[in-house]
Amino acid sequence: MLDAAAEHFAKTGVDRSQVTRIDVPGRGAGEDGDGSVRVEVEPMIPLLQSGSLFGDHQGLEIVDAQNLQVAEVDTLLGLFELADFSSLEVVIVSSGALNRRLGAVAKERGSTVAISKMWERDAQSWLISEVRSRELDMDKGAIDALLQRYGTDTASMGRALDQLAEVSGKIGAEAVLTRFKNRPDEPPWQITDAIGKGNVGEALRRLSDFLVHGHPLVYLAALETDLKRRSLALAAPDETTFKDWVGSGSDRQLGFVWKQRGKVKESSLRNAQSALLRADRVVKSQPEEVHRVTLERLTVALCRWYA
Repeated sequence: MLDAAAEHFAKTGVDRSQVTRIDVPGRGAGEDGDGSVRVEVEPMIPLLQSGSLFGDHQGLEIVDAQNLQVAEVDTLLGLFELADFSSLEVVIVSSGALNRRLGAVAKERGSTVAISKMWERDAQSWLISEVRSRELDMDKGAIDALLQRYGTDTASMGRALDQLAEVSGKIGAEAVLTRFKNRPDEPPWQITDAIGKGNVGEALRRLSDFLVHGHPLVYLAALETDLKRRSLALAAPDETTFKDWVGSGSDRQLGFVWKQRGKVKESSLRNAQSALLRADRVVKSQPEEVHRVTLERLTVALCRWYA
């Protein structure tokens, strides 16, 4: 998606040095500003209000726009009404369901490009092909370890393979896990999927990977969204009504929740809600040292209640 954004700026004559990039924080994250817009999103305001003071062609790139809060969308749409688009290119990058009003304006006043998401099974096929083409001697454990570390980030996996080419002999999982420490793209829904299956080990591993770069409140927000969907599924008379009530989300994820509706007790959902509230209070009021253990205990409990 970012490559497509860069290509658009290049085609419209906007130099990368003239592009203001805004990474929208996830739900529950970010620093409150003076008004209704978080500090991380505020740079869009002066740019859309005044454009370039020197007549340069400028660009605004809003990344993870699916995380924009309602008040921020209101502000953005208001600024669009007054902005001078003759000297300003705006690219909105979204990896999830975009606010409907913002999406409608994007389609009406611009153009949209859909980018197919790479899933882990696609990344696995890519990785196996690269290992063969580079003639590396890697066992299955090493391949699984690379996927665990990098997920669908094929660019980082490619650089990792470049380093592993210098290793003599057979490459195992331990060599990969010892050398490479980060996983940059662990989405929260993969953790909630593992929780829904009752797979404690996988859920805890994915939580650990997520916390390398992700904020605890973002994880709690994902759990809250998942809980709301489960509650709506339990109350809905049929799947179509359930999806209408939810309003957003992939068919795969919503279908998974709907299939589980009869397996999760109402009492378990109440327990989950209480546990989420307690964890939220801990994360917002207690030292960081207790955050991880709180989230791990919550994850284990949800695995038992949902499975």
